[in-house]
Amino acid sequence: MRKLIKRAGLVCGVSVGSLLHCQAQNFYTAQEYGVAAGAAHYFGDLNPNYGFKHIRPAFGLLFKQHFNPYISVISFLNGTQVGYDDAWSNNAFQKIRNLNFQSYIIELGVAGEFNFFWFDTGRKGKRFTPYLTLGVAGFYSNPYTTLDGRRYALRPLGTEGQHTEAYKKRKYSNLNVSFPVGVGFKTWIVPGVNLAVEIANRFTTTDYMDDVSQTYVGKQHFGGERSTTAANRLQDRSAGQLLGVKDQQRGDKISFDQYLIAQVKISFQLKTYKCPKYNQGLWEP
Repeated sequence: MRKLIKRAGLVCGVSVGSLLHCQAQNFYTAQEYGVAAGAAHYFGDLNPNYGFKHIRPAFGLLFKQHFNPYISVISFLNGTQVGYDDAWSNNAFQKIRNLNFQSYIIELGVAGEFNFFWFDTGRKGKRFTPYLTLGVAGFYSNPYTTLDGRRYALRPLGTEGQHTEAYKKRKYSNLNVSFPVGVGFKTWIVPGVNLAVEIANRFTTTDYMDDVSQTYVGKQHFGGERSTTAANRLQDRSAGQLLGVKDQQRGDKISFDQYLIAQVKISFQLKTYKCPKYNQGLWEP
């Protein structure tokens, strides 16, 4: 009888151990695939007071790998548009400056998600959690504007003297780095289907998302006072206010540009069930 009870206890212990091992492997191999939709906005030299007058749609794809119930790593691809106009400002200097831009943005990045509570899709009592996210992304932007009904890419025009020897250090790239920092809330709708709402600001490494950063360089670098080239007309749009003289402030070089993305994410979580094998008294994967 004692042998029977001992054997039953051993079988029970083995079964419990197997179940726990199975659950652990189940979670650690969990992955998510999903889509995201929301809105984006820009903050920078043309929007220094954090106005919200040019909100644009933002769409994305995501892949997530869970390491434990609190920590995940997400890879993401987003596309959106940003822009702003001095005409929307109440600041007298900006109204005279009269600059504007728009730019499409494509970003590819990776971020960590850090849950406040244990989260496990399909598991009662582990249904929701707020979380923090922190990551790094590479993004493409190409500021442009319109003049007389025609679109002009601003970077090739060198509006702050980038094509001259004296100001060549102001040259900037279409490819830059950002650091998304944000908060979110996630829950599972049904087992394997998760819903998240997230807002994350992108702190960038460029001050030229809007093609505005430092000072005017003077019309002499664009063919002179009478020049009618697009570069000359777009580097100073102050409409006869003589704002665009050499060394006059054009932008704020102290701080870099930023953009914010708020999204609703729907993802599908896949789990693999790999139970261990019992071989000669040892559990093996």
